[in-house]
Formats: sequence, structure tokens, C-alpha cells
Amino acid sequence: MNSTLLRALVPALLAAAAIPASGFEGVPVANPKVAGQSQPNVLTPELVETPVAQGATRLENPAVVVLPSGAAAPVTFYGYDENTSFVPLPGDVQAPGHSVEATKTEPDKNTYLVLHGQRGADPGYDYGSHFLFQGHETGKVGYFTRVNLDADSLHRVTLMAATDVTGAPLPTFDGSTWNPFARRLLLTAEAGSAGGVWQATLDVPSQVQDLAGSMGRGGYEGIQTDPDGNVWIVEDVGGPTGSVNKLARQPNSFVYRFVPEQRNDLTHGKLQALQVRSLRTGQPIAFHAGQADADILSADTGDLRTYGNVFDTRWVTLHDTRTDGSTPYDANALAKARLATPFKRPENGQFRPGTGFREFFFDETGDTNAGTQAGAQFGGFGGVFKLTQRSPSSNEGHLSLFYRGDAAHTGLDNVAFFDRDHVVFVEDAGDGLHTQRNAFDSAYLFDVREDYSVPSRQPVRILALGRDASATLDAAYSAAGNGFQNEGDNEITGIHVSDGDASPSGLLGARVPALFQRGWRAFYTQQHGDNVTWELLPAAQDGNPLE
Repeated sequence: MNSTLLRALVPALLAAAAIPASGFEGVPVANPKVAGQSQPNVLTPELVETPVAQGATRLENPAVVVLPSGAAAPVTFYGYDENTSFVPLPGDVQAPGHSVEATKTEPDKNTYLVLHGQRGADPGYDYGSHFLFQGHETGKVGYFTRVNLDADSLHRVTLMAATDVTGAPLPTFDGSTWNPFARRLLLTAEAGSAGGVWQATLDVPSQVQDLAGSMGRGGYEGIQTDPDGNVWIVEDVGGPTGSVNKLARQPNSFVYRFVPEQRNDLTHGKLQALQVRSLRTGQPIAFHAGQADADILSADTGDLRTYGNVFDTRWVTLHDTRTDGSTPYDANALAKARLATPFKRPENGQFRPGTGFREFFFDETGDTNAGTQAGAQFGGFGGVFKLTQRSPSSNEGHLSLFYRGDAAHTGLDNVAFFDRDHVVFVEDAGDGLHTQRNAFDSAYLFDVREDYSVPSRQPVRILALGRDASATLDAAYSAAGNGFQNEGDNEITGIHVSDGDASPSGLLGARVPALFQRGWRAFYTQQHGDNVTWELLPAAQDGNPLE
């Protein structure tokens, strides 16, 4: 399809009648996991999907990055390192030190922007105005890309950068968001004490700067900006397992807020972490080093995952560039030392639209193991929390459990609001739990007005993810071991709903989404396997094509 036709078609599709999120019929069951068999994705009847990019898409401007070891790392494809074939060749055998297929880069969180005057590798080409930015979670070298949604196949994906302003290779990135005040794309690396936040310009090649001197090092994933210019960061760091509770992990991750001195400068300010007060003692619920078993099953851990409980919260300052300087620091270690409250891998969060940024919903992934000794009662299957404050810059607030996960609804990861009252959380349960429960991942739509403490009330499954042929093959190689490096089953990531407004008015949470109307679009990535990024579209109504 040529770019002119595509540009004309997409607005027509988005002009279709809006689908009220409350009207989704849903998908009855998850796709089962059957050894050696692939499965197609199943969407609620009101939705269809179309690919916008996939792993084998060649970058319009490939590059070669020199690693610290001196080795050359080609960056050529959207979802593959160019280190061997994309599928195992006949007779090739996986062995330690030898891979039968190329390492997959796994495009991750999506950020959609409508921009004008964007350039690429071809100075004479019109790249249009609709773009999808992504970091890549794995690979030999980190980089981030721009999917040019209006472009033809030869100009479809642009490499934005693979090195920072010092020439150092970038880390692999998980999360992303747009900061309209600094006019920078923010990218997060979920790499523990080597992770953090990087800011990037929108030009090609992008100028990328490490913000570890202001925001610290941490296993950062989810990231959002509020209208006061604060940057909210959600950390995903798995804790130690217990010596008795060997299938459960100690809460070990934190929710952060970076308060810049000036909204347009993210290199100076203070990093804070959320602290929750115990209902029993009034003291902070904190991490206890060397006491994994005690924290896994503590009364406070159970209280946090109990419906109806409301906790007082406050933000504690970990680091201030005015007094502490701009040397990179370990945010996770400081959060523990300052008695911030750890959670069980809270990967992502988002502000509820229409609330003036006073309600922030974030998830916990949990232990991703059906045998977790924590069970649902102590957060073994994760869930969703709601943080309420008088304003996004308030120092105090209240935290409550919105939804407590179970084995069928767990591994919650990325999040997007479809309208004011409906939010979608998607699963990343992992190969092991897929096998244990005989079910692949799903995307669930929740009504934030609902009381999910009533057992009969459950979210609506709007997507039952399948497994493509490439991921099915990878799952078999992964199970066999022998040093196979790629993930197996597909997962859902990067669920994203936006109208692409790059101004402060376009911050996620500033306006109530009108899905498929007035430029609002929805995307997600089917990570692993073929690494396809999809756009969600409304299905034809009454058997008639969309107009």
C-alpha cells in the first residue's frame, strides 16, 4: 500500500463510530498452551488488529555499533540482531556459545506522537506526521526506533540512536514516554543498578543523554509525566526468594517521583519514593534485609493486599541535586535506607483521565509462579493499586487495593486507559506460568468504579494472545536449554492509547480518551517470536465496511 493511500485510509478508519468500553463483549477463555502448536490471537468481536511493524522489517538507516569489548554490532532490523539466521538452519544444533538463530531485540513500550517536519535517513522523503517510538528490551546492543506510520515499507522504521552523546552504546530499553516540557522522549532501562532514565531528542540521529545524575540508577520500567512536570517512575526488580517460601519473592521494587527544579530541565531536581504507613503500627512498611520469609508473609504485606484497607502515604526524598550533587547513585538502595515501601514488581502505572492527575493506578506483576507460597492473600499473583492525592505534587495521599490478582489474572504489566472509567492491564505471566495454568496471556479491561472484592465480578478479557510459529519454535528451543538465548511464548506489551498530542495538553491523563475518534489510536506489541507491533481498530459494524 503506498503512503498516500495509507494516509487517506487511517483517518477514515478512526472516524468510525466510537466503541464504548463498557460495551465490549469480551473473549470467553484464554488461548490454551499446547506443545508444538501455534495459536492465533483472539480479540473481542468489536476489535480487529493490523500490523504496523514486525521483527524482520529492515531499518531504513542501519548502523554498526562498536561495543566496549571492541566487537562490532550491526543494527539492521527492527526486531533482530544481525548475528545469524532468523530461524535455525537445517542440521544446526544449539550449543553453549553457538546460537541457532539471531538474538531478538523485543520492541517494547509504545509512545505515539503526531509531529510535523520530522526527518529521516532520506532527505527527500516526506515521512508524514504520525509516529510510534519504541525502545528495545533485549539484544546485543541497545537502541530505539521510530515507526513511521504514514511511510512506505522502505521508510517504515527509522533507527533513532544506538549510542548516547558521549558515543557510549545505549542500554536496552523497556519503557518510554514523552515529556512535553523538556521536549524529550524519556526511555527507561530495567537493568537494576545499571538501569535508569535516558532523555532523547526527536531529530535523526537523536541526541541521547543519561539522567543517572538526577534520577539515579534503578530497574526502571513504567514512566509518566504529570502537568507539574514531575516524572513518575515505576520500578521492576525481583526480590530474593525465601529460604522456606522458595517460590515467592520478597517485595523489592519502589514507586518513584522525580521533582525537577524547572519543568524543562530534567538534570536538576530531587528523586522521591513512595512510603506507605502500616495500619497496625503507624510506622513505614519497609524492606528488611535478610528477612525475605518474614516480609513475604508479614501482616503488613497481607494488609496491603486486602480489599477495603486505606493507607496513608507520603513521599520521602532520596536524593537532591542541590545538596547531593549529580553523581549517579543507587535509587533502590536509597529507597530501602529511607524506609520507602517495596512492592512486588510494580511494572507500570498511569493517571486516570478526568481526575486532574489526582488518581494514579499502578500494577504488581507478582511471583509469576502458580505455586507461590504468598498466594493471592500476600500478593503472589500481583494486582492493581490506586494512589489518590489532592494534586500530583502533594506530599501525602492514600493508597488502596483496586484489584487482587489470582492465577488466572496475574503477571500484570502494561496499562492504558480506554476512557475515564475503563482501564486495560495486560499480562506478562511468562512461559512457566503459561504451562502451569495451560493458558497464554490476556488483556483485561477493568471498570474503575467496580468493586472487585465481590468474587463474581471480574474484568473483561478483550484479547486472548496466541503464539506465533516463531515463538512456538523458540519455546521448544528454550525448553531444551543448551544456552538458547531467545524468549519462548509471546507476551503482550506496550498497550497504548493516545491522540499523539505532543503539547502539555496531550499528557496521558490530561484528557479523556475517545477511542477511535478525533485522532485517538490504540497500539500494542506482541513481544517475542515475530515481534509484531499491532494497531487496534474498530471491527466492521453490522457487516458493513468502516466508513
